[in-house]
Amino acid sequence: MGDSESPKSSARFLIELIEIVLIAFALSWVLRTYVIEARKIPTGSMLPTIQLDDRVIVDKFFFKHVDHISSGDIIVFHPPPSAHATEDFIKRVVGLPGDTLEIRNHTTYVNGQPLYEPYVTDKSKNDFGPVVVPTGSVFVMGDNRNNSDDSRVWGFLPIENITGRSLFRYWPLDHIGALAR
Repeated sequence: MGDSESPKSSARFLIELIEIVLIAFALSWVLRTYVIEARKIPTGSMLPTIQLDDRVIVDKFFFKHVDHISSGDIIVFHPPPSAHATEDFIKRVVGLPGDTLEIRNHTTYVNGQPLYEPYVTDKSKNDFGPVVVPTGSVFVMGDNRNNSDDSRVWGFLPIENITGRSLFRYWPLDHIGALAR
């Protein structure tokens, strides 16, 4: 007898290969849907913090189960119907439930205190508010304040629309690292 494989062993190898591929696909789907996801940034609304076409890792599990959303977090979410969009957005949380927000004289105020925003290079040109963030919602804005459709335009974001929190940028390699809070 030669070294050739029998038809039984070839069939067994093929079945094992299919099982491995199916398991890998299922694990990948579960991880991407419920735990962690890579995202490409499609707009410049978060400039200069996140550049157009940067790639970020989004935590979809721990912020919901271990941690919580905090002011300053960069989140990914399904836009509310008033945003007239279907693709997910990425913005910074500026106000939490119960917070009073106002923009006047190019400065953002939360509960009467000026917000320290080293990540904003072009301050908001327009005054806004004051508004009180309702229970079950957050107030979000892009870091590119004058070129961002956000809560100032389409209103409060229901917390249930949040799908994840951006953890860090992994592309381009010369900008790899955690995102500024």
